[in-house]
Amino acid sequence: MTKSELVEIIAEQQEGITRHEAEVVVNTILSVIGDALANGDHVELRGFGSFTTKARQARVGRNPKTGASVMVSAKTIPHFKPGKVLRERVDSPA
Repeated sequence: MTKSELVEIIAEQQEGITRHEAEVVVNTILSVIGDALANGDHVELRGFGSFTTKARQARVGRNPKTGASVMVSAKTIPHFKPGKVLRERVDSPA
């Protein structure tokens, strides 16, 4: 599912909300989650999951094309951990 498909579904399922209003809501939610993670905060949506950041240490990697060793710098990456309800919904037989 893409972001535009999500916007369409929200606009269809919620009477009284236009496609533009649904798009504003989706963009705002994603922006707030991204800003919180950029500030090092933790975002938890009960029943869905939690978003955190994890630090990765610097390491030596390989260029897949040439095979040469390349130094990969340390970085912080976003991490999503699904909640129990979401895990159970995904795991249940269709």
